[in-house]
Amino acid sequence: MTDNHAGGGPVDAVEPGYLARRRARRDLTGRHVLITGASSGIGRSAAFAVAERGAVLFLLARRGDELAAVVDEIRAAGGEAHGYQCDVTDSESVEHTVKTILDEHGHVDMLVNNAGRSIRRAVHRSTDRLHDFERTMAVNYFGAVRMTLALLPQMRERKFGHIVNISSAGVQVATPRFAAYLASKAALDKFAEVTAAEMLADNVTFTTIHMPLVRTPMIAPSGKQGPSESPEWAAATVVRALTERPKRIDVPIGTLAEYGTLFTPRLKDRILHRYYRALPDSAAAKGEAPQDESPDSEALVPQREPRRNSTAAGRVTRTALRRAARLVPGTYW
Repeated sequence: MTDNHAGGGPVDAVEPGYLARRRARRDLTGRHVLITGASSGIGRSAAFAVAERGAVLFLLARRGDELAAVVDEIRAAGGEAHGYQCDVTDSESVEHTVKTILDEHGHVDMLVNNAGRSIRRAVHRSTDRLHDFERTMAVNYFGAVRMTLALLPQMRERKFGHIVNISSAGVQVATPRFAAYLASKAALDKFAEVTAAEMLADNVTFTTIHMPLVRTPMIAPSGKQGPSESPEWAAATVVRALTERPKRIDVPIGTLAEYGTLFTPRLKDRILHRYYRALPDSAAAKGEAPQDESPDSEALVPQREPRRNSTAAGRVTRTALRRAARLVPGTYW
């Protein structure tokens, strides 16, 4: 006789169906996944990781030669990838690329908005540099929104779609010197939150990943700013976002910062101000180096920078932040 579970039905009649649905949900085999900013950094690593799960990849980047190399490497390893040179800040480029992909492959199941640009500069050094804010918004916000809007109609028509936005734990922390970058990511976070609520009946879902600092070319001009994760770690997180489709994936430091904002906002400001005073501006931010200090996620791999002399205040601050972060788990739902 078959045992009954709490719901009243046979265990072996229910579990296989549930497990099959759960496995099917997590399986990326044959899924059409589009990743922007795929020629280096997080995008490149994510492309390899997603290809290993059997997905059909559509990879976008501005630099065609580097993109072609990634596509060739994935194909050589037995994966299926297609490269499309595209500038997400250009509406005509995005429209042409999306139309080409849909004409050639029929549909896109999942989108990873990864292409990004970062600028590390204190606001008082940016009063004559409005373009810092404009160009981060152009890539990080409008570029991602442009891709989402282009793919949304066919996702709604098929009643399936999942969009992963690469945001930053800095949005939760409000990290000093990143006003331009974090404002653009915060705008994208809210866009996704509103759109997800509207798309619920259409089965189009969103995951926002609040990434910690990742060792990619994009952070090179800022030097070493604290603990960081590898691109491979970030790629595994992207795979988790695609397979399990949670609402958000956060890390401990971001969760801790949000608690601080809610319960001790003034203390949080004091801690961040001490962090701001302890770590100096980069040479580029002070105008002592070439001004193209904010490469996007497709930039070339940087050379290792010499270690900066650490101050006592800096060491104390970084140690305190690391210890505090370990007390709080990241949130994942």
